[in-house]
Amino acid sequence: MILKSFREKSERESVARLLYDCVVGQARQTVFYREHGVPDSLDGRFEMIAIHVFLLLHRLKGERPRAVELSQALYDVFFGDMDQCLREMGAGDLGVGRRVKRMAEGFAGRIASYQEGIESRNDEVLKDALRRNLYGTVDEVEAEDLLFMCRYVHAQESWLAEQPFESLREGRIDFADIEAI
Repeated sequence: MILKSFREKSERESVARLLYDCVVGQARQTVFYREHGVPDSLDGRFEMIAIHVFLLLHRLKGERPRAVELSQALYDVFFGDMDQCLREMGAGDLGVGRRVKRMAEGFAGRIASYQEGIESRNDEVLKDALRRNLYGTVDEVEAEDLLFMCRYVHAQESWLAEQPFESLREGRIDFADIEAI
């Protein structure tokens, strides 16, 4: 029984890692940084990953209760990666835990604001959340960049909603083509 539980947890973590790797690949596409004003910085890259993790968690939320453990595994992989990145950048062991905790708290706020923007279908709410988070370090956000990212989030949310849970449960995720948005 214990071995079966351990094996299931290990499989969930492997699937979560596959999904997370796809999320990071999508978030790192240069089109966001070169053409849509996302800051090509540590903060900008974190924000792009956070948006994509949010979108996937939002999709998995629709599969409760059977996706709860996978959602938690994805969350754990995300913040495990953030922990590792901070350590690789030379952050001291004592400071990493505090930083990751602040990141997790900030992510919870982002989830709430992005969720509100998506569920209300109010583009102004979503644009405000994107301006505050994704473009938070930008002095002057271009309206067309903000509009594109708003459309992008809505398009990906709709695209992900159509993907079978079985594919996600196997670690396969597909994002909508950015050029089609």
